[in-house]
Amino acid sequence: MTSPGPGRLVVSQATLDDWKVVGGWAADEGWNPGLSDSASFFVQDPGGFFIGRVDGEPVSAISVVNYGADYAFLGFYLVRPDLRGRGYGLATWETALAHAGGRTVGLDGVVAQQDNYRKSGFELAYRTVRFTGVAPVGEAPSGVRAAGPADRAAITAYDSVCHPADRPEFLESWLTAPGHRTYVRHGDGGRLSGYAVIRPARDSLRIGPLFADTADDARALFTALAADADGRALAVDVPQTNTAAVALVEKLGLTPSFETARMYTGPVRASAQERVHGVTSLELG
Repeated sequence: MTSPGPGRLVVSQATLDDWKVVGGWAADEGWNPGLSDSASFFVQDPGGFFIGRVDGEPVSAISVVNYGADYAFLGFYLVRPDLRGRGYGLATWETALAHAGGRTVGLDGVVAQQDNYRKSGFELAYRTVRFTGVAPVGEAPSGVRAAGPADRAAITAYDSVCHPADRPEFLESWLTAPGHRTYVRHGDGGRLSGYAVIRPARDSLRIGPLFADTADDARALFTALAADADGRALAVDVPQTNTAAVALVEKLGLTPSFETARMYTGPVRASAQERVHGVTSLELG
């Protein structure tokens, strides 16, 4: 797919190598991207990443990643700071959004762009706050252990309850990406009652997802993640609607660093939002 834009802008599908440049832009914006994120993102929908170039030089980017027939997620909406205000962002946006077809599109919008997203038909669902800091290491929690290949099916089934779309291919990559470590908790009868992933990023370790049945399950998983972090800073994106999750990270001494808004263009599949104590990523939902 190639689309002409204003001036000499040409928008085309991006490669994984292109996205290394975009990841640098995201880091410059303070988004703290995970070091191995991009490869897993491309597994979900390799055709959902777009880059705008002027005379061959990258100037803009966006991703619109499709999940099945009904849902897509928009992220990485970026224009190089020295070239903003020239229409490059809008042209890149319009080209990429066509990739979603008739799907409902979700995004996590930074405050500065939320009014523009509303003009494009996105409506607020809830707000998400990134909390960061060094969490204290507590006693080893009961029922929590590192996940293994035998847990994959249960994790995938659990994830589908907590997310607006199934994403088995993404999870297969996300759970095993370099540096990513996954923990599970089991409750009565050995049933999975939550799972969490911690991964290296530019400025701190990132947590996501942190999905759990109850606040106790989430606390146990977070305790395991804090031990894994071994004194390094953590960052987790928490939906404000989950007051138990907000209370947990605040009690552990993490503090807000920035806010986004989860917005949708239409209805999405019902999911267990009360189990979402930390979203997977702001780029893919």
